[in-house]
Amino acid sequence: MAKDASHKSEGQIPTNLRLLVLLEEVARRGVAVKPAEMIEAMGLPKPTVHRLMQTAEAEGFLQRDLDGRAYGPGPRMRRLALDTMSSEHLRTARLTILKSVAEELGETCNLATPDREGMIYLDRVETKWPLRIQLPVGTQVPFHCTASGKMYLSTLKRNTLEAVLRSRPLAAVTSKTCTDPDALCSELGDIAGRGYSTDDEEFISGMVAVAVPVRDARNRLMATLSVHAPVQRRTLQELLEALPSLRKAAKELAALS
Repeated sequence: MAKDASHKSEGQIPTNLRLLVLLEEVARRGVAVKPAEMIEAMGLPKPTVHRLMQTAEAEGFLQRDLDGRAYGPGPRMRRLALDTMSSEHLRTARLTILKSVAEELGETCNLATPDREGMIYLDRVETKWPLRIQLPVGTQVPFHCTASGKMYLSTLKRNTLEAVLRSRPLAAVTSKTCTDPDALCSELGDIAGRGYSTDDEEFISGMVAVAVPVRDARNRLMATLSVHAPVQRRTLQELLEALPSLRKAAKELAALS
């Protein structure tokens, strides 16, 4: 790990910190990593790195990727990240931004983060209209048929995306859900190019949504900001007019990190 000031050679990493440094490196990279990459990055012997990764996997901090060889964040590591992001100070600041954009748009706004099986609603500010869709904080929604999920999928590398889409059949949640992996890949390419995604009654009949990315300092997606509304009140085209406000709020949310 000599390439970074926080990276230390074997002799400089205390034994009781090696597992933490390994988890930090996996999180920093933002993609599934193989043991060989961690050996090079940390400057530790092969048996040591394999033992650390096996321990982290056994305890739920790391999880095998779809190829069975690389490791990514496990459920405990993802929960730790969510709990950190949900600390009182950060959440108060986030909710202030969400409330502002929700009041401006007059519709419900959500902040969601990717999990292993779908997007998790981290924060939410409801519209004041009596007609609303109830999706409380903590709800997990699918990747392939939601605005937030498609925004996340559009940021994945091609081989990772194809593995995700073909790992199981894409469920037809409504009559408008896209269940063809090739067609969805094509749409995701468009999303990556334009920087926003939509849900045109693909997840819930009668609901439309628009999402934009919230990126970290390395320009990686760390969350999505979305607005949704019932079609009785807003059309998808009308929601698209909210893009400038959503993008402004997304930058403000990113600045909190």
